Amino acid sequence: MNNRLMHDEQIYDAIIIGAGAGGASCALWLARLGFAPLLVEAKAQVGGLCLAHPFPDDWNASLPGHTGPEVAENLAISLRRAQVPLLLSQPVMAVEAVDAGFAVTTREGNVLHGRHLVLATGTRARSLPSADAAPALDRARPFPGVLVGPGDHIVAENFQGCRVAVLGGGDNGFENALYAMDHGAEEVHVYARTVRAQHQFVRRLPPSRVMRGEYQVDPQTRTVNGRAYDIVMVFYGWEPCVGFAESLGLARSERGFVQTDMSTAQTSCEGVYAIGEVAQRFHPCVVTAMADGVTAAKAIQTRIESGH
Repeated sequence: MNNRLMHDEQIYDAIIIGAGAGGASCALWLARLGFAPLLVEAKAQVGGLCLAHPFPDDWNASLPGHTGPEVAENLAISLRRAQVPLLLSQPVMAVEAVDAGFAVTTREGNVLHGRHLVLATGTRARSLPSADAAPALDRARPFPGVLVGPGDHIVAENFQGCRVAVLGGGDNGFENALYAMDHGAEEVHVYARTVRAQHQFVRRLPPSRVMRGEYQVDPQTRTVNGRAYDIVMVFYGWEPCVGFAESLGLARSERGFVQTDMSTAQTSCEGVYAIGEVAQRFHPCVVTAMADGVTAAKAIQTRIESGH
């Protein structure tokens, strides 16, 4: 796959931003349908959030037992076989509507042109409000001993003999509380204003370890309701990564996710599609993101073949 600077004036049928499962699927289908896509990725590898999921995934019916990085490698293989043009390590800084479609500007100074635009940039874990006030800090570890969101940074942590506070009452909160317990944590408490996790996870955690209701957190001292912990893990859900597309004025949900037409994945801006977790269209996983990519690819096919 190429990672060359783009100095030509080629106009692609679609520029897909984000090479996770959804973006890769969309680009693959467009290429296989005979169109000219370009896939642009901020990271040095294909795979998106898959790269931060080191566990075997038995929810993926097509690849049972494969880890996230293994799924990412399969995505990369599929793109190579379809000869999809790919730009890696090219964060997108801005997009704008132009006469011929859309112009996409990357951090490296490339200006790319496409008739259609697909946003597949996924999400990032929501951090503590106090951490958000310091954007220069690492979002996965905004303070020493504070871990934000699931992923490989949790696996890298040594929980042996530690007191652990888990903030958040969803699946990720309870799953990672159980992970810490299974990996030697001395004490684990889940703090949840409301419990939304699956019953299978809630049942495995002793009720005495779940603190329901409002709570106060001091991330600098790692205290929750005045109780000190060695590790604080934050699972406050997700926020979409679409700041670069503000100029398009896309309609958003109350939580900031891009609103789309369910049958086409088109946004409120004609010719712009949003797929996967950035639009929060389906339950977020590899399979649903890939299906979303197909939906957008077929919608773009219909639009091109109808002469739009």
